[in-house]
Amino acid sequence: MESAQAAAAPRPSEPVPPADRLIVALDLPSATAAIEMVDELQGVCRWFKVGMELYYAAGNTVVTHLRDRGFDVFLDLKLHDIPNTVAAAIRTVSSTGASLLTLHAAGGEKMMRAAVQAASHPEAPRLLAVTVLTSMDAADLNATGVSDSTEAQVVRLAKLACGIGVPGLVCSPQEVAAVRQAVGQDALLVVPGVRPTGEQGSDDQARVATPAQAIASGASMLVVGRPITRATEPAKAAAAILEEIGRAESSGQVVVPGRGI
Repeated sequence: MESAQAAAAPRPSEPVPPADRLIVALDLPSATAAIEMVDELQGVCRWFKVGMELYYAAGNTVVTHLRDRGFDVFLDLKLHDIPNTVAAAIRTVSSTGASLLTLHAAGGEKMMRAAVQAASHPEAPRLLAVTVLTSMDAADLNATGVSDSTEAQVVRLAKLACGIGVPGLVCSPQEVAAVRQAVGQDALLVVPGVRPTGEQGSDDQARVATPAQAIASGASMLVVGRPITRATEPAKAAAAILEEIGRAESSGQVVVPGRGI
């Protein structure tokens, strides 16, 4: 199975299969719960996100399990520390075989440069810089001293990260079009805060959109958790999202075909 690192070259003439665009967030409290969910989604999904909740509970074991079964792993640890510590963490998790790894763009230029250097060897995951968390809105940013709009702050951090050499970004679906315009077609844009058409509620996400809206705006990959993992039939819920992604692709309205996947 081809990883995001190995598939970095643009392939504009090739359609991107919907299964290459969907990452299922395993935001679950144990390896047992995560593996049970993966078992239900076997044959439907190929990408899974391991975030802090699951990683702190199960560590590298769950990542290795997913990789051994042929899945691709998005390791969402949102690293944010002094440059040396972040670089050391990246070198440590590189042995897991994860394809994607997050760090906070708010950590600044020195931290991201150290991260890019640490991730320069072939076994390292591809880095994604988190811009502004999807749980935050303008009032939340203002409380932290950021007076600009949410979109302006997202674009500022996106340009900083890409200018340093971070190959991908995490942003909300509401800013993805502006980010795509600002950083160009080659950046891998991974978008959480996605809710299927007809889904009620946004949980703790403040800035959300449907899969079709996010893809049409320029998203490369979508992260979907609770609408799948809390569904009565997770495989059926995932299949419906994949179908919606496929319809967005075939509509001819996609801004960019997800280069870098």
